[in-house]
Amino acid sequence: MAEIISMPQLSDTMEEGTVVKWNKKVGDKVSEGDILAEIETDKATQDFEIDVSGILLFIGVKEGEKTRVNETLAIIGKEGEDISFLLSELKKEKKSEEEEKGKRRFISPVAKKMAKKIGIPINKIKGSGERGRIIKRDVETYDKNFNPTKEKEEEMKIKIESRYPHSSMRKKIATHLTNSKFTAPHYYLVIEINVEKMIQLRKSLNEKLSTEERISFNDIIIKAVSISLKDHPNVNASWKKEEIIYHPYIHIGVAVSVKDGLIVPVIKNTDQKSLLQISKEIKDKVFRSKSKKIQPEEIENSTFTVSNLGMYGIEFFTSIINIPNSSILSVGAIMEKPIVKNSKIEIGHVMKITLSCDHRIIDGTTGSSYLQTLKKMLEDPITILV
Repeated sequence: MAEIISMPQLSDTMEEGTVVKWNKKVGDKVSEGDILAEIETDKATQDFEIDVSGILLFIGVKEGEKTRVNETLAIIGKEGEDISFLLSELKKEKKSEEEEKGKRRFISPVAKKMAKKIGIPINKIKGSGERGRIIKRDVETYDKNFNPTKEKEEEMKIKIESRYPHSSMRKKIATHLTNSKFTAPHYYLVIEINVEKMIQLRKSLNEKLSTEERISFNDIIIKAVSISLKDHPNVNASWKKEEIIYHPYIHIGVAVSVKDGLIVPVIKNTDQKSLLQISKEIKDKVFRSKSKKIQPEEIENSTFTVSNLGMYGIEFFTSIINIPNSSILSVGAIMEKPIVKNSKIEIGHVMKITLSCDHRIIDGTTGSSYLQTLKKMLEDPITILV
């Protein structure tokens, strides 16, 4: 007997999914374990592995279209099996839903003909007949106040405006960040770092590495962030309703800009990894994030997050905490400016970093102490290689 395949819930927060690609077409044989399609959730694009075998008899969602979890995705059955009854039932269900949402319009033949002749859009006429049916009188009433010029102007406005439905990822970001901003009482600490030695260290390291292995400033910062957290466990914490959790591990989330918004892959046990290991892992996860191949477990369980906009020339900014983290570090651009050194003014390179803190967990002195440790490490970064 044919089986309806529904849109799966591929993450705990998924409400709807978009079919990115079908790997099978109607008429193809499918076996248990085959990757039937690639589905975009609110977090990532994942392979949908089928758990039945048979022939793909029907595809209910085209590539690029979305549907809610548990809605019909496809039908699989035996070769030549008659599924007309199933399709009829699905059509009835869809029609019933549309009627419940008020999408169906009832109109008499005379009223329909009259509206078409005059050029009045039916969806703008309010019906006074039974069940809201549009009748001749309604068209005549509307015709008295109908202004074609005004209607044309309204249509032009609609054509000029570009409107796109929220993507699953954008809705998730909106919910997550709104919850964070209005739940966690934020405050911000800013400090300036002299990065002359960090520039020298990066240059020295990259002279010995291949092009693919080149270290970025962000790699050095993330390594320093993780080592500094070992000395400040109160910052590596999460707020829960009845308790504060101090994590025994250090997992750093790295904010990555993608087409539909933002994703935060996690480098786990960052403090235990070498600078080169961190660099390679970040490159891999950034690439897979942008190509929507990152897996859900790779963007979960961060204990601290780093967001870097320095490459865009942003000198200073603040970030919303990536809850349940208690803080997030915002990294600005390296700027050339006059600095005082040995009582003399010289041209040097500095960078501003901002720590956004959840005041329920991190007091001002705690956050400031952490930044001082991080500043010391970034201004003498050779220590992160020890």
